[in-house]
Amino acid sequence: MVRGLVFDLDGVLVHTDELHYRAWKALAGRLGLPFTREQGDRCRGVSRMGSLEILLEGSNRSYTEREKLRMAEEKNDCYRAQLQELTPGDVPERTAETLRELRRRGYRLGLASSSKNAGVILTRTGLDALLDRVVDGNQITRSKPDPEVFLRAAQLLELPPEDCAGVDDALAGVESARTAGMIAAAIGPAALAGAGDWNLECLARLLDLCPPLEGGRDL
Repeated sequence: MVRGLVFDLDGVLVHTDELHYRAWKALAGRLGLPFTREQGDRCRGVSRMGSLEILLEGSNRSYTEREKLRMAEEKNDCYRAQLQELTPGDVPERTAETLRELRRRGYRLGLASSSKNAGVILTRTGLDALLDRVVDGNQITRSKPDPEVFLRAAQLLELPPEDCAGVDDALAGVESARTAGMIAAAIGPAALAGAGDWNLECLARLLDLCPPLEGGRDL
């Protein structure tokens, strides 16, 4: 029985993919490298350093680890500057309503994000008030598709992974949730690829799959 739901952040609860793309594009432009939408899509659910490697595929030179760290920080500074413009209005109303209803029905809600900027996004959008526990890139050592982030979220929710569903829009995230032992709920591109145990047309579809739990919960 599902008693907990663990969500990815970007592409699931909010959509800052365009901000990521613009920040990587700006870095690529300074380096004189191409950065396509296809490359941007491949960065979904991937760590910052992993995304940098995708960007550098078009380079004919090698970089030291110190240079790569500086480039990653340059991108992150650009991205974080854009995040300061986020407000609760950037969370689709139906998304907030779905989270509130799931909590009312008795489900524990967690976040499993590889982003090290998750805290800023949650605070700026007000999503922090709708989640019980948060695991982000500052608390893990291995990025998706490794199951660490989903396993850690289940642990903080005090639930076994098999009592949770992990919701992600990236193939790597869906694989991460499944490897953790959760029901893998795909949304967005991952759902279109049929990658999940549940393939959701929208987040509100969870309300059809998650009936009220006996006893509910205190909110």
